[in-house]
Amino acid sequence: MNAAGGGPSPSAPVWLPDPATAAHSRIARFTGFVAERTGTFHPDYPSLWEWSVNDLAGFWSAVWDFFDIRASTPYDEVIDDAPMPATRWFSGARLNYAEHALRAEGPQPAIVSVGEDGTTTRVSRDGLRRQVGSLAAWMRRQGVTVGDRVVGYLPNTAHAAVAFLAAASIGAVWSACGQDYGAPGAAARFAQLEPVILFAADGYRWNGKEHDRRTETDDLRDALPSVRHTVRVPCLGLPTAGDPHSSGWAEVTGGPERPVFEQLPFDAPLWVLFSSGTTGAPKGIVHGHGGVLLDHHRLLGLHLDLRPADRFLWYTTTNWMMWNLVVSGLLVGATPVLYDGAPGYPGPRRLWELAAEHRAAVLGVSPGYLLGSAKAGLEPGHELDLSALRVLGSTGAPLPARPYHWVRDHVGERVQVFSTCGGTDIVSGFAGSAPTTPVWAGEISAPLLGVALEAWDPHGLPVTDEVGELVVTRPLPSMPLYFWDDPDGSRYRDAYFGAFPGVWRHSDWMTRTSHGSVVVSGRSDSTLNRQGVRLGSADVYAVVDELPGIRESLVIGAELDDGGYWMPLFVVMEAGHDLTDALRARISTALRTQASPRHVPDTIVAIPAVPRTRTGKKMEVPVKRLLQGASLSEVAGREAVEDFDALAYFTRFAPPGPEVP
Repeated sequence: MNAAGGGPSPSAPVWLPDPATAAHSRIARFTGFVAERTGTFHPDYPSLWEWSVNDLAGFWSAVWDFFDIRASTPYDEVIDDAPMPATRWFSGARLNYAEHALRAEGPQPAIVSVGEDGTTTRVSRDGLRRQVGSLAAWMRRQGVTVGDRVVGYLPNTAHAAVAFLAAASIGAVWSACGQDYGAPGAAARFAQLEPVILFAADGYRWNGKEHDRRTETDDLRDALPSVRHTVRVPCLGLPTAGDPHSSGWAEVTGGPERPVFEQLPFDAPLWVLFSSGTTGAPKGIVHGHGGVLLDHHRLLGLHLDLRPADRFLWYTTTNWMMWNLVVSGLLVGATPVLYDGAPGYPGPRRLWELAAEHRAAVLGVSPGYLLGSAKAGLEPGHELDLSALRVLGSTGAPLPARPYHWVRDHVGERVQVFSTCGGTDIVSGFAGSAPTTPVWAGEISAPLLGVALEAWDPHGLPVTDEVGELVVTRPLPSMPLYFWDDPDGSRYRDAYFGAFPGVWRHSDWMTRTSHGSVVVSGRSDSTLNRQGVRLGSADVYAVVDELPGIRESLVIGAELDDGGYWMPLFVVMEAGHDLTDALRARISTALRTQASPRHVPDTIVAIPAVPRTRTGKKMEVPVKRLLQGASLSEVAGREAVEDFDALAYFTRFAPPGPEVP
């Protein structure tokens, strides 16, 4: 039984580029630009990709010039000779991400923010510049300077984008966390950074309910002694008590100041994104101004073909790297549409309705949303005006073949399905599509430009048309600068370069097909993935294992052949205790309130023991593979397991059905 995503298909493409549209795309203009400066014309995407990975300096300097990256001091060299992860890019250059995001001026909308209740706020380009300038000036008056950390406990509204851009303009380092995390979950991330400013909303809406987070905010601030000042953000309009160390949003953004952009080294830290915390405390992944700037111009401008004034709607929360990518739509002149709410409320058409109402050129959703739309019998292309929609993005998990055909038949045959893989680690993608690439059902069109992507067998040899480890063999400018609180870089190296020194291993199963596409079969590690958002099993254990009557627990996320996703929680009970329905309800409530609603499992099952390696590590990956139908002999040898019977017990759950023992 294979993981979701299917295998390489010999069938004809389900979508082919329209010649006229492809000819007027940004990637076509970029190809001409490259031909003029190199004297070599690339007749198709594979040729352009080959050049982009064989001449990294030529490719990334072409991206720099094509998108007119502005630096107050020029770079000395594009890339040095140091192997990953020590590679340096564009040394000597000084620039600022926010300066590029705020290039555009005028009364046109820069950001559209939509609440679950339908409330829509439009921030003009001039208004965005003024708010960012005012907020940055206020933060400077609070003593915030280059390298200080500024954090947001915020939903996906315009406030978060303004706060981030203001911090970036100063050279402060940004990090955000959605309010579906309780104070302990948010503090586990933010406390590592010792932030000086906290932005916190009074609450958020989800599934038709208002969630008051004022008490959680107080608890979070108490857990962050480094915070000097809190900015209260009125997302629900709830009354908040003022104090000398807090200010209201209108107070700090209402000034007349214009933004001033601190000029920073190319590899100055821009933001910290956190890993899911699978094996412990979430890891802070630090990305730089220059690397993000170049990568997101490449991905959004060339691959998604976002153009000035295009509306860019991708469902996300501030927890997920897709939020960072959506805000980067500003870099290429697009207008991000930020939606704060449940994707299926008040009905399954919600995201399609938003795309129609705001005339989105690019709509991004999860595979689960597409599968759910098909199951609900929706006809978005016939019932709504989606004439502006060119690209339908899908990420967060492998997209099986069936939704590709459904999109063609029920959304629009000219809409390109842009399935992609990437991650928080590079805050970007490894593979995707372009206006010039075909699309095969169940497959990702091609590696992205500049990404030397291969599938490797256990011996480090590239394979075609068979599953291997997803690796990147040459550097990318958006690879992390470092992990937070990892002074010698050992955790960073172990995370990505431990298996194949000098080569990035991403912990995904991948197939590179003979016709150039990519098939991702799911995670080769134990990271959970719920509704397109990666979660950490450690967050689950921190809550469940503290409950009375439970000795320990094991949570698994398994991609299934039909495109579904099953996240069961297995618990070992203390002697004299039983797993009752009342206890199941108590576990779910605790996870919902202390972690987030996404951490609530699909089912809770009692087991006799958690299988562990001989070094004491929970065997999450072997259990996941058993749930997906692999045989016991395939997942682990008897000598590697502390109690082999504990592992063998899970064969009774594979493949998962509507009932469990």
